[in-house]
Amino acid sequence: MSKNESQQNQLLAALPNYEFQRLIPHLQTVKLTVGEILDQPYETIEYVYFPHQGMISLVAIMENGTTTEVAIVGKEGVIGISTLLGSDCSIHCAMVQIAGNASRIKVDLLKQEFNRGSRLQKLLLLYTQARLTQITQNAACYSQHLIEQRLARWLLTVHDCVQQDNFSLTQEIIAAMLGVRRSGITKAANLLQKAEIISYSRGNITILNRAALESASCECYWIIQQEFQRLFRFNV
Repeated sequence: MSKNESQQNQLLAALPNYEFQRLIPHLQTVKLTVGEILDQPYETIEYVYFPHQGMISLVAIMENGTTTEVAIVGKEGVIGISTLLGSDCSIHCAMVQIAGNASRIKVDLLKQEFNRGSRLQKLLLLYTQARLTQITQNAACYSQHLIEQRLARWLLTVHDCVQQDNFSLTQEIIAAMLGVRRSGITKAANLLQKAEIISYSRGNITILNRAALESASCECYWIIQQEFQRLFRFNV
């Protein structure tokens, strides 16, 4: 693998070449398929994943089986960050929602590079702070904002991950990720569709007007975006 092949993951692309060269022998490119589970709650994590495309949801699963998404990870991030913070597992399920490729590396090998105190370490710690912002702001969003605002915020984040206007996600999946009834998602999606902000049919979503979608979203999208920009402005 060359550095150009990993450019789609922003963390790997930001590494100095000499650090990336140390990782190359241990990085493996894999395809991520829809519905694939990368990490199960409380199970030992074997690999850390750096997505190139697609979208992975970090999902909290309750005892009764209900789910709520706590964070979205795309090409800006990494799956398995808890292993670098002293844990060998996560309490969340990491589920692929939109397919794509990723670079993966065994946890022990990445830890060796992380423990050098190199630029990789700094970037991953900054990303951890950004991820915490996303998780905590999402928690506030779930309790404070209307479903249509939350749906708009969520679609903006998905759009950022996939970098294309059209993608496939069913109402069942969206409802499960936002922790609401499907009827609530149907109503919210209809409002956005009537305003000609999105087009939605049989699980196919098209963003028609990104600026209008931003206006329909709550402030949480911008708070999270600004924190990512603040943390990485001089570091990527």
